[in-house]
Amino acid sequence: MASEGLALDVRLDLGGFTLEVAEEIPAEGVTALFGPSGSGKSALLRIVAGLERRAGGRVAFGAEVWQDGRRFVAPERRGVGLVFQDQRLFGHLDVAGNLRFAARRAPAGVGLGWDEVVETLDLGPLLGRRIGGLSGGERSRVALGRTLLSRPRLLLLDEPFAALDEGRKGEILPYLEAVPRRFALPVIHVAHAVDEVAALADRMVVLSHGRVAATGETGPVLERLDMMQLAGRFEAGVVLDARVVRHDPRFHLTEVDAAGQRLTVPLVRLAEGEEVRVRIRARDVAVATERPRGISARNILEGHVAELVEEPDTAFAEAFVTLTGGAQVRARLTRAAVAELALAPGRPVFAIVKSVAFDRRGLKGRRG
Repeated sequence: MASEGLALDVRLDLGGFTLEVAEEIPAEGVTALFGPSGSGKSALLRIVAGLERRAGGRVAFGAEVWQDGRRFVAPERRGVGLVFQDQRLFGHLDVAGNLRFAARRAPAGVGLGWDEVVETLDLGPLLGRRIGGLSGGERSRVALGRTLLSRPRLLLLDEPFAALDEGRKGEILPYLEAVPRRFALPVIHVAHAVDEVAALADRMVVLSHGRVAATGETGPVLERLDMMQLAGRFEAGVVLDARVVRHDPRFHLTEVDAAGQRLTVPLVRLAEGEEVRVRIRARDVAVATERPRGISARNILEGHVAELVEEPDTAFAEAFVTLTGGAQVRARLTRAAVAELALAPGRPVFAIVKSVAFDRRGLKGRRG
């Protein structure tokens, strides 16, 4: 029986190593291809798009076989939209011209319409402007809009934020978050930054030297200890599912509930009652054995130590703290602090998180 999503069983010699991936990716939501530079992420995306004829194996989308030992479907017949790092916009055309170029060449039939794409990506004010006068974030939106107007069945993003600074990334993220929800379009997003994955992805496939090192829902995969070598020790953390309780516009803050624990985070533009994903990095969590008083931190969470794991050949350890209500956070502590506080599994503690530690890019509304 054919998979309803993307079925991969491919191999490609990349010189220093061989990319070998056998994976099934659902045809819904956002799947991140994650891993360090040179791990094979972009090469795998090119195979899916039909841009790597050297690749062996099989690629199928639903009941359609795009390539195997007997056939090879050309890129333009796969119904795939690919947004490159360099955007590849036409400098001699204005924004509207770039968009029309894609719309005129889109396959006939039901698909994404001009008005809804322009509205979703807020491109109306840009239509008459030249490409050379746009900011990096604006060019990213135009490139995304042009790809959507080609009416793809599968959207591939090859590190679309690579050329953007942190501020521009923050501008484009809400638009990119809206695409799968508004258009019911599956997305595969190549990324090497943990915060991008936490903000956008429903699930992730982690590559290391051409092999799948981990796969699954974003939260559990990011929490795995062996991810530390791939993401960097300072990027270790957890992702919590929470619900918006109330907003404080005066101080630009939002209060959310995560399994009974109240957290204060930077203001999110979601209605009360909506669900949100919150990422807390281990380096932003402190631990106390008594409830602190007279401190600036806004989040003091009650729980107990569930596990302690020492990092080999370093002065640090990871403390896993299970909060009252069942959620869990991680804290990166010195071994000296662990000894001085006499931390051990089962000991009651308070996890302390500054509200500013909740990176805005790590706050993501969940789709219903």
